[in-house]
Amino acid sequence: MPLTDTAIRNTKPQAKDMKQSDGGGLFLLIKPNGSKWWRLAYRFNGKQKTLSLGTYPEVSLAQARERREDARKLLANRVDPSEARKAVKAAGIEKAFNSFEVLAREWHAKQSKKWAPDHSKRTLRRLELDVFPWLGSKPIADITAPDLLTVIRRVESRGKIETAHRTLQTCGQVLRYAVVTGRAPDDVSSALRGALEPVKGGHFAAVTDPREVAPLLRAFDDYSGSFVTKCALRLAPLVFVRPGELRKAEWADIDLENAEWRYMVTKTQTPHIVPLSRQAVEILTELKALTGSSKYVFPGARTNGRPMSDNAILAAMRRMNIGKDEMTGHGFRAMARTILDEVLGVRPDFIEHQLAHAVRDPNGRAYNRTAHLEERRKMMQLWADYLDKLKAGAEVVEFRGRVA
Repeated sequence: MPLTDTAIRNTKPQAKDMKQSDGGGLFLLIKPNGSKWWRLAYRFNGKQKTLSLGTYPEVSLAQARERREDARKLLANRVDPSEARKAVKAAGIEKAFNSFEVLAREWHAKQSKKWAPDHSKRTLRRLELDVFPWLGSKPIADITAPDLLTVIRRVESRGKIETAHRTLQTCGQVLRYAVVTGRAPDDVSSALRGALEPVKGGHFAAVTDPREVAPLLRAFDDYSGSFVTKCALRLAPLVFVRPGELRKAEWADIDLENAEWRYMVTKTQTPHIVPLSRQAVEILTELKALTGSSKYVFPGARTNGRPMSDNAILAAMRRMNIGKDEMTGHGFRAMARTILDEVLGVRPDFIEHQLAHAVRDPNGRAYNRTAHLEERRKMMQLWADYLDKLKAGAEVVEFRGRVA
């Protein structure tokens, strides 16, 4: 039976804690000393939890019920009310429950569980320095595209072009989180595409013109240095993973029989699958005869107990007179992304999955590592075959067919 103010006032404390239920998980906890605490019992992700809603009579019965309904709205949107409260306290804005800072901290707390610690710290620090001072206390539903652009322009004006782009990307992720949790009508950051000065090339130089790819691939095939480094050079364009992930690859993670490489993405601490093309399997099979006894696919030059140095591939390219303004180890990712999309016409979401970027479904949930796996297998073989044709001198034909 629901509580009434009269019943609450007339209830006498007992020797032990006593509960009076109002329904919907709301109850009043009466302590032996006579204090009365509002509590909300709820389940989140299969766990039973309790949320404090204040004390009676400072928080009236009507107010306690309102707070219960607010918490239930959060639960309906897959948000833990306890975590939401922590975000509010961290922001120090008790009254602005739906402010940008509160939502950003709530989003960050959820995402940081999947991130490497350094990436988590950098992301939050970027928000604290460049966004919260101007947008932190503003209700997220009231933020407009011009509001956001003004903030990002401050970063851009310092000459930090790449940081400006990353900050805009982070704000967009916060806004999309607000949309899927029912606290903002739309993601206004999408209106700012093309508004910022583009990042100047050269940070991660890449060959993205198909006509320039063939000489690069032939140079890798003709490399006369270490066989291990030569295999790394030949494999890098085929798998287009991050340089650190390639050089630290372990044989235990590679299944040549099923043509798959499974590992944890260092940047996000999430599992990832790289389907291996026929060409990639051939390179790895040949290399395994030499380094198969090592933990690492590409062991260091001095010891099998450590992976090759982070400078090995770059140094090899410099010896082949491939300048740092032409190509870097990271550039293979940009090369694949650009040509797969603009020349081979592969669906962008397939490419983003294979790049191990954070791709989300319409409800804002991250797709798992097996998403579109069969389509990605086709894409990786299409890519390897296309590179072979370029290397053999085949004509570069641009078309817009899609990998279905």
